[in-house]
Amino acid sequence: MSAEDLEAYENDLELELYREYRDVVSLFAYVVETDRRFYLANSVDVQVRTNGGEVFFELTLEDAWVWDIYRASRFVKSVHVVTFKDVNVEELTKPEMEIPA
Repeated sequence: MSAEDLEAYENDLELELYREYRDVVSLFAYVVETDRRFYLANSVDVQVRTNGGEVFFELTLEDAWVWDIYRASRFVKSVHVVTFKDVNVEELTKPEMEIPA
């Protein structure tokens, strides 16, 4: 397999992942970004913890979808994340009326 073949393969996987994201985003209430992953979730609990002067975040996500090109199954029942880096949680707005495509 050449480098071009590998790049084309990864581009196809990324396009598939984007299409899946587009199809499932309306099923979720929150977008969560960490330094390593991007999640969609219906329940998010963020706890700020300290240990010896260090601050870290402990996240618990329920009913989630993981943006990860290499996962066989991106839907997960629960996720537990501990990180020392920034965390971004946004609540998705739901339109009152769905507009036909």
